[in-house]
Amino acid sequence: MTPSRIKAIIPVAGVGSRLRPHTHTTPKALIHVAGRPILAHILDDLERLGVTDVVLVVGHMSEHIREYVDTHYAHLGRSYVDQPERLGLGHAVRLTRELVIGHPVFIVLGDTIFRADFSTVVNGAESAIGVREVDDPRRFGIVETKDGYASRLVEKPDQPTSNLAIVGVYYLTDSVLLFEALDTLVAKDMRTKGEYQLTDALQIMIEQGHRIRPFKVAGWYDCGKTETLLETNRELLDVNGDATGPAPAGSVIVPPVAIDPTAVIEHSIIGPHVSIAARAVVRESVVKNSIVNQDAVVEQTLLEGSVIGENALVTGTFRHLNVGDSSEVRLG
Repeated sequence: MTPSRIKAIIPVAGVGSRLRPHTHTTPKALIHVAGRPILAHILDDLERLGVTDVVLVVGHMSEHIREYVDTHYAHLGRSYVDQPERLGLGHAVRLTRELVIGHPVFIVLGDTIFRADFSTVVNGAESAIGVREVDDPRRFGIVETKDGYASRLVEKPDQPTSNLAIVGVYYLTDSVLLFEALDTLVAKDMRTKGEYQLTDALQIMIEQGHRIRPFKVAGWYDCGKTETLLETNRELLDVNGDATGPAPAGSVIVPPVAIDPTAVIEHSIIGPHVSIAARAVVRESVVKNSIVNQDAVVEQTLLEGSVIGENALVTGTFRHLNVGDSSEVRLG
């Protein structure tokens, strides 16, 4: 088995309601963090693993996802599957059957960035599930273990019996058995919290004797809401961020930052922990701990802990903003 045989499944069909207003006009997977869209971080990580055959489950504004991936990752083997109804992660994965069955599959959620070495996982002979110890397991699916293997998976339990949360990365060596388990869920209408859950399908596989080994993931960055998006931006910039060349005349850059080479910075202080996307303009402003998306304009403003959407205009004096795409805010 080699990584080139692996099919990666990336579900990106969600509407991203917790990231509104930004996801009214931009798919959640294309929201910028630490200088790149969330999806770019995921695809780059897969390439580094040698996994170059990806299947994206799309839905909300799927044309934007297709255009971005086709433009920036044309060298990858890529396929798209539409999920017209949001019936859960298990349902999303089941839709990929014809494209991946018979291959090992590596499933990565499309709103989560990982910093971990998955090379031993995708080169291993056993199925595996990423986990992390958390303080409040009720917010997550959890894994109970026995003799080093998963013995029971439970989706968002009211009374958790384990603090090992499922982080959203799965490697499954037997995709035939996986799809049989997913078919069982649908045939028996086995839903948890109204949806067909991947965890329930994996539990069926375990009960049929399939062994799934949990492995701990230290770098797990949730991009599902504005607060965690900014936290992820800070943590990733601490690892990878820097000033992109000398500071523009009349400006000060305080690393770590990620500034696209096409952005315009004039008479401003940028950083720390700032991500500025392509063609954005920042003039006579102080910006820190913030994300400014592409084509946005920020003028004569103090921003902190803010996310500015694509094509937005912000001018005046303010300290905390969550401004959607194509908005205009004038303060002062």
